[in-house]
Amino acid sequence: MRRGRKGNYAFIDSQNLNVSVQKFGWKMNWKKFREFLSEKYGVTKAYMFIGYVPEFEDIYEKMHQAGYAVVLKPTFDMSRPRPEEAGKAKSDKPVKGNIDADMVLWAMKEMRNYDKAVIVSGDGDFFGLVEYLNQEDKLLKLLTPTGQYSSLFHQFENYIERLDNHRRELAYHDRRPKNQKVDHRTS
Repeated sequence: MRRGRKGNYAFIDSQNLNVSVQKFGWKMNWKKFREFLSEKYGVTKAYMFIGYVPEFEDIYEKMHQAGYAVVLKPTFDMSRPRPEEAGKAKSDKPVKGNIDADMVLWAMKEMRNYDKAVIVSGDGDFFGLVEYLNQEDKLLKLLTPTGQYSSLFHQFENYIERLDNHRRELAYHDRRPKNQKVDHRTS
């Protein structure tokens, strides 16, 4: 890296990315994705924002080993009845870990440490962050999982790159025998 250059940082909404690609029938190979970020966008640090579930400690460790700085957000169990929600329909998400505010906070507090930011999400909740990064000439790319992303991002079309267009190089391919059990959450 040249003198005065800091490198680029990626800020990844793991839930949006993971759920979106799986909805379209594939699973992300997280190691390949980290290499993709480094090689294609010069990402020297990739923050992965994840809702913390104690049973998934091994997954967080594998993400760290793959080169991500894992930022865990406490979750709450949506299936547990709460007095303030008596009579309301239960959520279809059993565990909720809203990482949006944390991701924005980290992108802002790390701003002086990176040249440009790569935002990985199609969630319109990040519109304000993307807009601000663009105004400050700090936005390198907005990587959306698929073509189904918030219409708020249409004004940033020149920054958008769809990850589903890179499915062949980024998809996890299970090469184990069919009778062997695999934990796809880490793939």
